[in-house]
Amino acid sequence: MLEISLFQKCVFEFLGTLVLVLLGDGVCCACTLNKSKAQGAGWVVITLAWGFAVMCGVLIAGPYSGAHLNPAVTLGLALAGKFPWYAVCGYIVAQMLGGFCGAVLVYAFYVDHFAASSDNPDGMLGCFCTMPAIEHKTVNFFSEMVATFVLVFLILCLGTEGNANAGMGSLGAFPVTCVIMSLGMSLGATTGYAMNPARDLSPRLAHAILPIRGKRDSGWGYSWVPVLGPLTGGAVAACLFLLVF
Repeated sequence: MLEISLFQKCVFEFLGTLVLVLLGDGVCCACTLNKSKAQGAGWVVITLAWGFAVMCGVLIAGPYSGAHLNPAVTLGLALAGKFPWYAVCGYIVAQMLGGFCGAVLVYAFYVDHFAASSDNPDGMLGCFCTMPAIEHKTVNFFSEMVATFVLVFLILCLGTEGNANAGMGSLGAFPVTCVIMSLGMSLGATTGYAMNPARDLSPRLAHAILPIRGKRDSGWGYSWVPVLGPLTGGAVAACLFLLVF
């Protein structure tokens, strides 16, 4: 295989994150918006679909960029010495752009259902980004930090020699898919488990810009939590990984 340039890697990060958000926010729309055939399908469907959404993004980008698809993962891998610092900015920009474009595509796909859901502004916002079940920003920050810590620490552990020899490394996207599903079912119910600024901040910006009838504000007072919480969790995971391994 020819050597892949940083620009090409960023293109695949963009595409992988776009598909991740398209499918992930798509299931939120399917389960939430009025007149959707899947309305009310519930939390288990959402957590399963988000896991598969991550898997699809990884299958697209994995062979070319490593499929971080998440600024918290990129930061954590860089701090752990698993990723070059010169590429961090490019990856994060690509991920954020991919998240925004994925959210715009979700709106275009479900535009008629958004129009039919103007009586549910909170639900429409939840199709784009996360808001807490109980707003207590200190605890919400801790929740996002812990969930992302587990995500990044397990990603780092899956790359160790022991797991690779056990066959986990050869399974590619599947172990991370299981991690996402487990985190959603176990730790996701308090905040909606953003764990990824590109999955939350970029779609939140799309919500603010798009002409959605009946929408509420975009929750900017909370928006720092699903950004700084995951970044902090990723950094702590990298530090513990270096300490332990």
